[in-house]
Amino acid sequence: MTIIYRCQLELHDSLYFATREIGRLYETEPMLHNYALCYALGLVDSEAYSTRVSEEHSYRYFCPEQIPKYEEHLTPLNQQGIYVTPARAVNHTSVLNTWKYADNRYHVEMQKTQKNIPSFGRAKEIAPESRFEFFAIAQKPLKLPKWIRLGKWMSKAEVTVGEITKFKQSEGEFTFPYPLNPLDVMFSHQVISYDVINMPPVSLIQNIKIRGQYYEFDNLKIPAQMQYRFSS
Repeated sequence: MTIIYRCQLELHDSLYFATREIGRLYETEPMLHNYALCYALGLVDSEAYSTRVSEEHSYRYFCPEQIPKYEEHLTPLNQQGIYVTPARAVNHTSVLNTWKYADNRYHVEMQKTQKNIPSFGRAKEIAPESRFEFFAIAQKPLKLPKWIRLGKWMSKAEVTVGEITKFKQSEGEFTFPYPLNPLDVMFSHQVISYDVINMPPVSLIQNIKIRGQYYEFDNLKIPAQMQYRFSS
């Protein structure tokens, strides 16, 4: 049994993560990676990614090492028959914040310094009340949280979930206007053309012309059989 959920996400705080760095400008793309959504939605089993430092420490609150383990954390979702697509902005506005910092070498080993040269940077963030949309596909009923936190500032966001009750499965050539993770779809489908969205950890694609199996509902065709896959 396949269940498709159409999910809306509304920001209640400004959202920041560095999609790209242009000099001193750190820009947030109005796109949410499906890896980040899986963690934010609580789909990654806390026991699977808890650290060995302490039973109370997990990547939800504390990360003693900056080594991503996406394959280890997300592969179990394939076994559970759960897949979440990246999210695109339905409507959004951006805000530009300027921040300043100073040379604080004197905080490290009490080093003497003759200068205290201020510097600055700018962060382009997604403003509150911006809305995103994504899909969750599961092989059994899935209960998603109403409130989640995203980005570097752990910004609060509200999730609204609607279940797609009527859809059909077919095969052929179709277009998909939403973003996708190319690693997750190229093993099961033939991707003919697309636009690239450069963002870590895996660049996404959108405006995709594709051939393969799909689910069809509300004049939309979404690829079927997608799973989390990782480059070797």
